[in-house]
Amino acid sequence: MLRYLMQRIGLALLVCVAVSLLAFTLLNASGDVAISVAGEEATAAQIDAIREQMGLNRPLLVRYGEWLGNAVQGDFGNSLFFRQPVGELIADRLPKTMTLAVMSLAVMLLLSVPLGVVAALRPNSLIDRAALLIAVLGQAMPNFWFALVLIVIFSLTLGIMPPSGSATLKHYVLPAIALGYYSTPPMMRLIRQGMIEALSSDYIRTAQAKGIGATKIIFKHALRNAVIPVVSLSAVQFGNMLGGSVVIEAVFGINGLGFLAWESISRMDLPVVQAVLLIVAVFYIIVVLAADFINAWLDPRIRIS
Repeated sequence: MLRYLMQRIGLALLVCVAVSLLAFTLLNASGDVAISVAGEEATAAQIDAIREQMGLNRPLLVRYGEWLGNAVQGDFGNSLFFRQPVGELIADRLPKTMTLAVMSLAVMLLLSVPLGVVAALRPNSLIDRAALLIAVLGQAMPNFWFALVLIVIFSLTLGIMPPSGSATLKHYVLPAIALGYYSTPPMMRLIRQGMIEALSSDYIRTAQAKGIGATKIIFKHALRNAVIPVVSLSAVQFGNMLGGSVVIEAVFGINGLGFLAWESISRMDLPVVQAVLLIVAVFYIIVVLAADFINAWLDPRIRIS
């Protein structure tokens, strides 16, 4: 088990370095920061002076090594637009995006697990088709449109939910529903397929022959074995929620990490964009790594292979 854990951690570190290098290279190739800082009316001499001052005339790998070394110590530099340390910006915005992602993941699981189990118990039936329809609607609708519908119904018409902001957990309910419902279909289909395979296996038939109750068979035996791939997909979806919350944060006025990334990209604020990409990638890798460890604990065959 220890060997498996060390291999996965080593691979995760390599992926982190590769992602950071790729992001740094692509962002620096996307435009000249010196021109963005100097402004449109700046002369060539002024632009060269800014480039010299910011060290942009040095080789790319040298700049990357310096940036990564500082980032590992928590120093991401200063924002070109906000005029404050990037670390402070991220520390202020990250909790909001994490809260939204965690609540969205909970919404996704609360929807997909019951729908998947119900659909698997009656495959190809009317109940199965209805469960699939409910799930697929979440992905068929644009999440920003669904978010606006939620605001109209629950905020403007019924007045039971705040339309925007992030002051309390109540402010995250509608955004979490919009983001979690959009991620439900793949999880629901995975649970349905896993439950169908588990319920048709020999050990389930043996349990039924022994007279074990249907509820115990479904939740203790079948669902427990069907949940292994669900852990991996949940980790992937959580990472997607962290990185893909820009639209939802904009609709609901949540000043989180996704909205910060959008602001920084539009203003060519590369220090912030680089830091956000690195932070999201690291969290994504950590969550996937944790899912690997959980799966290895649930199924010893994984760590043997």
